[in-house]
Amino acid sequence: MKKSDIKVLVITGFGLNCEKETAAACKLVGATPELVHLNDLGEKRTLEEFQMLCFIGGFSFGDHLGSGTVFANRVKVRLQAQLQKFVDDGKLVIGICNGFQTLTRLGMVPALDGDYFNQTVALAHNDTGLFRDDWCELAADKQSPCVFTRGIDRLRLPLRHGEGKFVADEATLDELEKRHLAVLRYVDADGNPATEFPVNPNGSLRSIAGICDPTGRIFGLMPHPEAFLSPYNAPDWTRRGAQAEGDGVIFFRNAVDYIADNF
Repeated sequence: MKKSDIKVLVITGFGLNCEKETAAACKLVGATPELVHLNDLGEKRTLEEFQMLCFIGGFSFGDHLGSGTVFANRVKVRLQAQLQKFVDDGKLVIGICNGFQTLTRLGMVPALDGDYFNQTVALAHNDTGLFRDDWCELAADKQSPCVFTRGIDRLRLPLRHGEGKFVADEATLDELEKRHLAVLRYVDADGNPATEFPVNPNGSLRSIAGICDPTGRIFGLMPHPEAFLSPYNAPDWTRRGAQAEGDGVIFFRNAVDYIADNF
């Protein structure tokens, strides 16, 4: 499949606010993004038209009842059958920040038993009780099946959230690690898992910043790759020196390359 023929759905509406950056990321790596309001999905527009789906960042429904909760319920009621088919067809899904919260509320990650609509993990309030707007250091699990993180070792990304603490029961955490589905972790300057604030910005259990489903095709993370597309997005670019592109681009390039090779 030609990259320019790859259609990426960026769902918008109800307080979400990262649609332009997410669309720019997809366009930068050769795909064709389309912004569609949630209200227009269902009968008027369908998921079947697209090869990749983005649940974006923002504050859907003002984070009332918990971040991502209302949006996830709306998606589940309107689109569950279409989402299941989307997954069954081998297509890709990414959820960023509020989108990650939505994916967990839906149950689309980690979906350890193949049930994509049963919630087993969550993103809770930051341990500080405060909204955090900062940059973080991350390390990827090289053994993970995640399509989006192939070839990634270390990188840094911006983050901005008040409910980003990854929580799950011990058995689920153990299974995520055993199956290499804990894709991204917050790390310190030496690359060790970050356990203390501020390098672990929210108190996430086992330093987890992003996870995927067992297929590696559904991926959620709290930091914002779409907000680091240009090296000039970084506040310290003059000190670090200009790089070819921002660290966030690779997630989208990996996704588009995968689709081009498999569809």
